[in-house]
Amino acid sequence: MSTTASTKPRAPLTARALSKRFGARVALRELSFELAPGERVGIVGPNGAGKTTLLSILAGVLAPDHGDLIGSGRRAGWVPQQPSLYSKLSVAENLRLFARLERLAEPDAAVERMLEQTGLRDRANDEVGRLSGGNRQRVNIAIGLLAEPPVLLLDEPTAALDPSQRERLWEFISSLGDDGTTVVFSTHDVSEVERHAHRVMLLAEGELLFSGTPGELERAVADGSAPGAGRSADLESALLRFLKLHGH
Repeated sequence: MSTTASTKPRAPLTARALSKRFGARVALRELSFELAPGERVGIVGPNGAGKTTLLSILAGVLAPDHGDLIGSGRRAGWVPQQPSLYSKLSVAENLRLFARLERLAEPDAAVERMLEQTGLRDRANDEVGRLSGGNRQRVNIAIGLLAEPPVLLLDEPTAALDPSQRERLWEFISSLGDDGTTVVFSTHDVSEVERHAHRVMLLAEGELLFSGTPGELERAVADGSAPGAGRSADLESALLRFLKLHGH
């Protein structure tokens, strides 16, 4: 008897018809998708597309007006764009504080695990305020990972970093999939999606216009389904053509 259905990894998070309004403005309009274990998903779109609103709902910070979130029963890890760190405390002290706020059963063990996983052990006793931007963001991500969530949500994780810091951070983020952690990130840097995401989700005015691999989006444009048919030089060109096709 086949066991394919029973052994298939369970989706860590599924969204069904998520909708959100702020007054008269529709921030999200019936978004549905499923995340896969170990997948890296890049969310892109113009300003006001609904990227941060979507991440906030997936993180449980905001409640949708309509729709459902179906998860593994464990809360997603949330890393907002602005780090909520205590600059006068050391790296280890910040992690220990947040581990206790999370009410983890073994906070000290969680701190040790995250110092090792993020490569911050040699900075454990350094004040966070004295760290580089890249290392501060590592601490920020470490806090999001303390409870070993099945999904890590990152809102523009590299926005304030220089190129070398971005590269080192992406090496770390990419390694998270090795243990099955799903990573969902928003960014205005389309090249990051092209290089590091398995899937791109394109939002505009609260609607999910496209969900698929970067290559599938480029092929959709090249096949003549978007204005200016012909293979795009890069993913950013394909995104712009796709948005134009849909009136954005």
